Amino acid sequence: PDDISLIIDGLLGTGLRSAPRDPVAALIHQANHHPAPVVALDIPSGLNAQTGATPGAVVQADHTLTFIALKPGLLTGKARDVVGHLHHHALGLERWLAGQSTLLTRFCAAHLAEWLPPRRPTSHKGDHGRLLIIGGDRGTAGAIRMCGEAALRSGAGLVRVLTHPENIAPIVTVRPELMVDELTPQTLKAALEWADVVAIGPGLGQREWGRSALRTVESFNKPMVWDADALNLLAFNPDKRHNRVLTPHPGEAARLLNVSVAEIESDRLLSAQRLVKRYGGVAVLKGAGTVIASDDAMGIVDAGNAGMASGGMGDVLSGIIGALLGQKLPLYDAACAGCVAHGAAADRLAARYGTRGMLATDLFCTLRRVVNPDVIDVEND
Repeated sequence: PDDISLIIDGLLGTGLRSAPRDPVAALIHQANHHPAPVVALDIPSGLNAQTGATPGAVVQADHTLTFIALKPGLLTGKARDVVGHLHHHALGLERWLAGQSTLLTRFCAAHLAEWLPPRRPTSHKGDHGRLLIIGGDRGTAGAIRMCGEAALRSGAGLVRVLTHPENIAPIVTVRPELMVDELTPQTLKAALEWADVVAIGPGLGQREWGRSALRTVESFNKPMVWDADALNLLAFNPDKRHNRVLTPHPGEAARLLNVSVAEIESDRLLSAQRLVKRYGGVAVLKGAGTVIASDDAMGIVDAGNAGMASGGMGDVLSGIIGALLGQKLPLYDAACAGCVAHGAAADRLAARYGTRGMLATDLFCTLRRVVNPDVIDVEND
């Protein structure tokens, strides 16, 4: 009817496991095509509360008011498409919830101050990590350059890049603070002895040049970040190590687990747990509502936006996480803080310019701000 000014959705609860059937599906369709705003109670009808999957018709809410505990499905999977503005009320049960043991934590920009306290005035570059970044085969200077600059903007003390020789001059020209050299067996051996942390994968390729480097890096026993082609090569030769962060997007995760992308996306929390079980360390399953998993903890990142669906964003994330590992954050904390900083930097950009047309390198101007959460904004970024 034309006189409806608000639709309140309470058709289905949190126990949904399959696609809604008629007449519920028909009511969902009517609500989605009515001009009145929709407020969903607890969860939009048709959204899986555990996984964020939408097996069939689903209410596209403008606002969702959820009660007591947050449901994982409100933060990952297809949630961003249908939840709208998320509001949470514990109904006075905060003390009871605080006493419950849970493996899942919602992380947002407000948590950055816990991970990134102010630096000591007397600190020096050696206190903030020596990060080695490996990658950038012929024609992919951009990937390794973005990873390196992201690390610098995230507070890394020293960043060394080993790459294809034709990439050296372009990288040094645009970012002279990076120490860049040709990737050879000799330079790699010396750099691994120097490094506190290694990030490998951006632009690495799958030729013997990259394969040989990865075989050497496998024996590095300090913290590592593996991304991009390092993950694709790992899928061919799986092993389990507890000193690395893996950062796959759904396609890479599908290759690592030998399943379809649809299966990964149907249960992102379970997929992240399976990655940890098979490969060890910490898994970062990227996407809208990035999931971070370790043996004993799991988090969902409530930061970031659709503008991040562009090339190079993963290279930037690898550099951020590598830098935070060098600043002595544990593997899981560095992965969580890195993903939050990455998303929060993009959110600052989106608030100013919108999401369409956002570039990975645009994040550098706001990234520096979000990794200094103790600084009070005096002017706009």
